[in-house]
Amino acid sequence: MEKGDNKMSVKQISVFLENRPGTLNEMTKVLADNQIDMRALSVSETKDFGIARIIVDDVFAATNTLKKEGYVASLTPVLAYAVPDEPGGLNKLLAVFAEENINIEYMYAILSSSEHAYMIFRVADTVRAEAAMRGRGFKGISQDEMSLI
Repeated sequence: MEKGDNKMSVKQISVFLENRPGTLNEMTKVLADNQIDMRALSVSETKDFGIARIIVDDVFAATNTLKKEGYVASLTPVLAYAVPDEPGGLNKLLAVFAEENINIEYMYAILSSSEHAYMIFRVADTVRAEAAMRGRGFKGISQDEMSLI
């Protein structure tokens, strides 16, 4: 098993977008026209370009469609965890990363119709981070489970 490639990781698609009005709309229209459902979205920007980080129901179809339409897209393994729905729930989850000296490069929330909150975490070593979370009572979400939340 390669570093960062495990069964609990989720594939995130990073799409590079020109920083101008309408480019995010154009990308989401491509996904919508191809019946690809986004589960999570994070957008960050610089002066010249933006990066849309997305979690979708069909990674293969989304990646192929975006590349066919001329988008530069790459795949990154990330971790997805349910956050306890209680005061300090996120803090308890983050404490595990801190205790194990695992740096979070970035994180964002997943939109969900369920009663739970979910967070996406990008860390340098997903295998080590997942091992740190194992047995701590937090529910990791796999790529296959992404369509259920």
